[in-house]
Amino acid sequence: MLGGDVVAVWDIALSDGVYRIEFAHGTTTGKRIIYVNGKEVVKKDWMFKLVGKETFTIGSTNIKATINIEAVSGFAYEYSLDIDGKSLQKFVDDRAKTTKTWVFQVDGTDYRVVLEKDTVDVWCNGQKMETRGEFVDDGTETHFTVGDHDCCIQAVSSGKKKSGIVHSLLLDGEKIPVSTL
Repeated sequence: MLGGDVVAVWDIALSDGVYRIEFAHGTTTGKRIIYVNGKEVVKKDWMFKLVGKETFTIGSTNIKATINIEAVSGFAYEYSLDIDGKSLQKFVDDRAKTTKTWVFQVDGTDYRVVLEKDTVDVWCNGQKMETRGEFVDDGTETHFTVGDHDCCIQAVSSGKKKSGIVHSLLLDGEKIPVSTL
């Protein structure tokens, strides 16, 4: 159960899902508690050590996350999150370059498909998918199924050096718009 001392909340999008990190810094309880998706993963007495770091892992690939606690003034604190050794903003910016995400609903079920561009691994709702790749006239296609539906991620050159390769997800031949998470 999340206490009333939650002082910071972050949502982190990884290939295998979106993780909500909540940090409780109990000035009355003397405890630091970290929750990932509502589950307690770290609980420590901090006693008189009000500043410092708490490190834990998230996701099926155990990516390292660190919450930094810094004193701003008096009893005011600032909380920041590092993911995989990078500031949260740098991590998000890097992931935007190396992954593409689509979120859609089909047959009453929500799906989140993530393409890892460097490995061409495809994840759907936290599971790494079995895929079949093939070369086509204008690029490549990576085929997999979602439920009873045929999916295909097309990779086609944009013809422009700056934008490079354009990735599109087709579900039963229909293009799905890209998501921001």
